[in-house]
Amino acid sequence: MTKSFKEALKARRTFYQIENKSTLSDKEIRDLIRFAVEFVPSAFNSQTTRVALLTGKAHEKLWNIVKNVLRERVPAEVFGKTEEKIDGCFACGYGTILYFEDMAIVRSLQESFPTYKDNFPIWAEQTDAMHQLAVWTMLEDAGMGASLQHYNPLIDDEVRKAWNLPGDWKLVAQMPFGVPVAQPGSKEVMSLDERVFEFTD
Repeated sequence: MTKSFKEALKARRTFYQIENKSTLSDKEIRDLIRFAVEFVPSAFNSQTTRVALLTGKAHEKLWNIVKNVLRERVPAEVFGKTEEKIDGCFACGYGTILYFEDMAIVRSLQESFPTYKDNFPIWAEQTDAMHQLAVWTMLEDAGMGASLQHYNPLIDDEVRKAWNLPGDWKLVAQMPFGVPVAQPGSKEVMSLDERVFEFTD
């Protein structure tokens, strides 16, 4: 990392204004993702997270899927603004990272450990979130900007069909990324005294 972990985590922000450029080669992006998938922890070492990297035409295809699905659901008179946001904030980037959870493994764990049955879907989401943060922070450290989007579950079926992905894969989030062309605004942070507590007995 060019920054310390703390510095990179502090600098990580949501970037909506990105362009179709990358500070990393495609191999470096793949290696970054593979590093996160290998070392991010999961409950019971279940390793339920699945990640798909979309660049080039695949990246374009994803955001066309999103627009086509939303076109059928969003009133025509306001769809223009929706399309403008997608094209100007997400589709304009270099690529998109898709995060999934393999629900077949989750169901298997539920059957094997019925005492924790209700927890396994929650733990899977937590694992997925850790992967997202790890990748997002490493992208920031490499000079890239990203955001986290949630057009699932509306697009799940079309995404699985487009790339022939297993039906048990549940789409959790989409992370468009690229080189930032503008910095995000300031962010309000609640007082840490209202969020962090310490007890000694």
